[in-house]
Amino acid sequence: MSPFLPFTCKLETFIEDLQNIVNENKTTITKLLAQQEKTYQNFVKPLEIMEENLEEFFTPLSHLNSVNNSETTQKIYTQSLPIITEYSTQLSQNLAIYEAYKTIQQKEKNLSKEQQRVLELNIQNFELSGAHLDTQTKARLQDINIKLSELSNNFSQNLLDATNAYEYIIDNEEDVSGLPQSEKEHAKFEENGKIKYKFTLQMPSYIAYMTYGNNRKIREELYKAYVTRAPQNAQIIDEILSLRDEMAHLLGFSNYAEYSIASKMAPNTQSVLEFLEELVEHSHPQAKKELQTLQTIAPHPLESFDTAYYSEKLKKEQYALDEEEYRPYFEQQSVVKGLFKFLEKLFHLEFSPIDIELWDDKAQAYDVYENKKLKARIFLDLEARESKRGGAWMHNWQSHSQTLNGDEKLASAFVVCNFPPSSPTQPSLLRHDDVVTLFHEMGHTIHHILSEVQESEVSGVNGVEWDAVEFPSQFLENFAYEPEVLKLFAKHIDTKEILPNNMIDKLVQTKNFLSAMGMLRQLEFSLFDFKLHMAPHKEKEVQHLLDTIREKTALIPTPSYNKFQNGFAHIFAGGYAAGYYSYKWAEVLSADSFYAVIDEGIFNSKTAQNYLHVILHRGGSQSMQTLFIELMQREADTKQLLRLNGIHE
Repeated sequence: MSPFLPFTCKLETFIEDLQNIVNENKTTITKLLAQQEKTYQNFVKPLEIMEENLEEFFTPLSHLNSVNNSETTQKIYTQSLPIITEYSTQLSQNLAIYEAYKTIQQKEKNLSKEQQRVLELNIQNFELSGAHLDTQTKARLQDINIKLSELSNNFSQNLLDATNAYEYIIDNEEDVSGLPQSEKEHAKFEENGKIKYKFTLQMPSYIAYMTYGNNRKIREELYKAYVTRAPQNAQIIDEILSLRDEMAHLLGFSNYAEYSIASKMAPNTQSVLEFLEELVEHSHPQAKKELQTLQTIAPHPLESFDTAYYSEKLKKEQYALDEEEYRPYFEQQSVVKGLFKFLEKLFHLEFSPIDIELWDDKAQAYDVYENKKLKARIFLDLEARESKRGGAWMHNWQSHSQTLNGDEKLASAFVVCNFPPSSPTQPSLLRHDDVVTLFHEMGHTIHHILSEVQESEVSGVNGVEWDAVEFPSQFLENFAYEPEVLKLFAKHIDTKEILPNNMIDKLVQTKNFLSAMGMLRQLEFSLFDFKLHMAPHKEKEVQHLLDTIREKTALIPTPSYNKFQNGFAHIFAGGYAAGYYSYKWAEVLSADSFYAVIDEGIFNSKTAQNYLHVILHRGGSQSMQTLFIELMQREADTKQLLRLNGIHE
């Protein structure tokens, strides 16, 4: 019998099945609470397993709604949200469970560090959910949570619908003359005997024209369509911000940012602002110089819709680097196999393909072995399609843990990207940025699946502070620029030639091309998100705040029609509210540990082996602050982040 769940999702009975599980769970909670003598083993562990089972049931629907979105999945997902949210809110506010956890924490002295961490995080979660508050306040918090989940889902759906609804048809060959042949092939179609080209707002298509499209008016048209998507989300943003602010105050916090920080690595809101503003200060002078250089090759003042196009031209001019020359070396399946080979050499992992029926013909499954022992299963879904949400992510499914009777339970996870689609005549050839993305998501994946923790709530990515969760993904993505690693898989699709040294050198040199400008852009997002949640903002105040931040971070004036916030799904539909800074916070940890591995020699690195045992095997069983200090024998060095980005103080 397989230790992994089969991928099934019975849509026709899903709501009924979900309701039955929730009802059974409520009955189980009543029975567990009725026990006179509550212990970790007879109370906490059964609750933990019950919650894990519910998550395992719900995850396939959540996954399908993201990768194979349809009216049916939307409808069922939308119907299920209030059921899940109401149940989880009631659970997180159950004072009897909260008191039982506190009693067990005080009475049981022989708990493992993992068990102590489960109790510590649960008690914190109860307090952040208002379990200790009066009935009326708890009822209001439940209403807020249900409404917020609905609003986030609507925000995401509006964005997906707007992205899919737009297309720009080009019938003048001259307007696509600057595009690489592979991009033209993807866009090309025939209508009434005439060759035409279709561009959409889906990432591969949008980026292709913004980077290579020589018609400036078309670039502006596409850019305008992209930054004005889903205008109805402005109203949703107002509602979300208002509800978050109310929730924070009900829970005793001054603002939502303060509430968000309570469960993160960062000690307080001031430390986050100082961290971000210090990075702005270090990055700004170099970013200005980068922009001046970029402006020299443009025949007119640069606008927002010009930067990708002229950046590509400048990159070619400075480094004679043509991204299109690299694509034949990065055929999708070759990259996947190469990534597996790298992980085999670094961490003694083996990926064995499994032939099972999945949600799409191009999705793949692999069993993962560590030192020849079966450890986990991963599912890869890497190509863009209309029914799929944009972007890239890892979605954890099962978590490594121990059952009530002591049996080992293995982990599983989904790896999702939106790479150029392959066809019978056209392979999926990746940009190097896509390679970096795949390494990034695999970093999240191995963090989850290689866990050796016995308690599911702190196994893998579970229980890891939000501002540390990007550390393993960023750590791994950095290796996608290392010559030793690239030579494992970068082979020409036709000639089988390994990527030549001079091309690798150019790739490494361009890694930090315009990096200070890129840093400022990410800091703009982070500061906007954090300050937005430090005080109530509504309607024009949201735009005003963004404009004020851009005075320091946006070196090119942003068009007034740009409503970036309406598409900022990370913070309004993705869990990064008052937490977008986490990318940079975690990047300090990843840069520091990465350079330790590089300086020791990648495949002979003691730090790499320690990373496997301290960071990957131990998941969320201790604070990442504690684990990082154990790994490096010191606090993190922020200067390594500037080194990684090629920013000179």
